[in-house]
Amino acid sequence: MKFAVVGATGLVGSVIIKVLEENRYFDKSNIIEFIPVASETSVGKSILFNSASHRVVGMAEAISRRPDIAIFSAGASTSLQWAKAFTETGTTVIDNSSAWRMYDDIPLVVPEVNPHTIKLNDKIIANPNCSTIQLALVLAPLHRKYKAKRLVISTYQSVTGSGSRGVNQLRAERLDMFTGQTRAYPHRIDLNLIPHGGDFMDNGYTSEEIKLVHETRKILEDKALQITSTVVRVPVYGGHSESVNIEFYNDFDLDDVKNILAKSNGIVVLDDPKNAIYPMPFDAEGKDEVFVGRLRRDNSCSNSLNLWIVADNLRKGAATNAVQIAAILK
Repeated sequence: MKFAVVGATGLVGSVIIKVLEENRYFDKSNIIEFIPVASETSVGKSILFNSASHRVVGMAEAISRRPDIAIFSAGASTSLQWAKAFTETGTTVIDNSSAWRMYDDIPLVVPEVNPHTIKLNDKIIANPNCSTIQLALVLAPLHRKYKAKRLVISTYQSVTGSGSRGVNQLRAERLDMFTGQTRAYPHRIDLNLIPHGGDFMDNGYTSEEIKLVHETRKILEDKALQITSTVVRVPVYGGHSESVNIEFYNDFDLDDVKNILAKSNGIVVLDDPKNAIYPMPFDAEGKDEVFVGRLRRDNSCSNSLNLWIVADNLRKGAATNAVQIAAILK
């Protein structure tokens, strides 16, 4: 198998390579040719994969080498410009950007939730937004059992979700060395919270908040699910956190909820608050699992549950999920 990573020199691209090398989901011995792809400014650089050095190439050369699978992590505009050129040579594209997620004929996949949506002739498969992936993974088994009616979501999103610019801004501000050249946010992020993710729309919501609504409905195949969200950027590196309130149509047993989640693939329940055991982004960093805790009834509304979800947005929220999709395709 020929395997390409588009955006190989970026933050997510480097994690994709790391996940592939770990050999946990995808047998790297199946990769007979590894093709790192990046912008013209990075062409000619070397990237290590599987203890060997590989020259970074541009789009045209990568297409000419006809990879079997290409994972794109280079932004929506790049995906819209180049993805179909890859598919025309027989490549299956797994895209990390927002470019293709809401097309009816393109599957939006969390492998533990909806792998059945991938069809044999699909040549573009969309990877959901990072905050959507961890939400959907926890919500899906509960939705199947109790039927969710409404979600109220507040996200607390790591600076790594903004790529290297977000990380660089936080580090520079923390060292009092920020000069403004690498600004990712309209305000200071160190010692601050910014209720702003993506672009603001005419209705007052941001594009990141709207992604949570539409992507969750598509993954769970439930257009009637009522969802509202608020996205907040926070000064942490480790991952994204979410406070989620779920109103179900049917009543639930709290012990049953915990048991369902504990038995679900890819989920770790950390729920012993009296002993200060609950998910935190510092502990989730570098891990592939989605962590859930602070499970409790919402006493203000019938059939309602509060919970707290944390995951490394670069791994399960992007790279790991994409590699898991690739493992399905192989």
